[in-house]
Amino acid sequence: MNQNHAKKTNSKQIVISGDNAGQRIDNFLIRYLGKIPKSRVYQMLRKGEVRINSGRIKQTYKLEEGDILRVPPIYQDDSGLTIPSRALQQKITDSIIFEDEGMIIINKPAGIVVHSGSGQTHGVIEAFRAMGGIYEKLELVHRLDKDTSGCLMLAKNIPVLRQLHLAMNNGAITKSYCALIAGRMSGKEITVNTALRKDTVSSGERMVTTDENGKEAVTIFMRDRVFPSATLVKIKLITGRTHQIRVHSASIEHPVIGDLKYGDRLINQEYKKLGLRRMFLHARTLKFTSPVNQQKVTIEAPLEQDLVQFLEKLTDKKR
Repeated sequence: MNQNHAKKTNSKQIVISGDNAGQRIDNFLIRYLGKIPKSRVYQMLRKGEVRINSGRIKQTYKLEEGDILRVPPIYQDDSGLTIPSRALQQKITDSIIFEDEGMIIINKPAGIVVHSGSGQTHGVIEAFRAMGGIYEKLELVHRLDKDTSGCLMLAKNIPVLRQLHLAMNNGAITKSYCALIAGRMSGKEITVNTALRKDTVSSGERMVTTDENGKEAVTIFMRDRVFPSATLVKIKLITGRTHQIRVHSASIEHPVIGDLKYGDRLINQEYKKLGLRRMFLHARTLKFTSPVNQQKVTIEAPLEQDLVQFLEKLTDKKR
């Protein structure tokens, strides 16, 4: 590595979320550290520089939710790195809808990833860290898919992050979404209680399928407005599995409109012609008790304007 372009980073503590649980530590570090040579990753593991819950581990160790991972100081070659644009930083700053001493909640715009990886150079977390100051040490509490908009929570320090992870695991944080799903939902409410299994295909892409041997997943769909060939629904998540809403809605033959992975191609094309340019899925509200002052908090993220206008178009078309 060219030392002229190398920058030494500080050691870092990471609290492992459910999304990363089950991964081997070596594979996680290779993805997390990006340009660091694999040989250096394995050297850190052999020498015990990487610690889990203050202890040494082998390269075959599988991460568990709640693990505290210590990544040692390392040299990173920043010669080819780019800084998130001012426009992206400003867009993320403008999306803040709640902030206190322990956390920030944004109304994440669709089309922006939460962190870099999978071909994406910059995401929400990189944009915040580029701003420096109080934003430099932010950590994601949970994730949203690139094309999902809405409430995204970030913690300002590790103690708050751990408390929020614990609250999520105990069901003390309530998430609700809204989505436009294909077809007319006949009943007022549908509860889907179907286990899900997460797989990674050869390209590295994550795919989730219904599987009785998978992890428990429960989603409640509540009818809001009915259109000739679609239904606007409110959604309550009882569990928080990867791609849960998208897979569960597809499993009851009401896929989320605009979903390119689990949706219906012909339906997506039809609605694209009508002007829908993205997946219609939005994280609407978060309800929780603040770890800072123990006050009950309810945060609502307004629908993005493009979705509001599309619903108005569907309403006019219905008349």
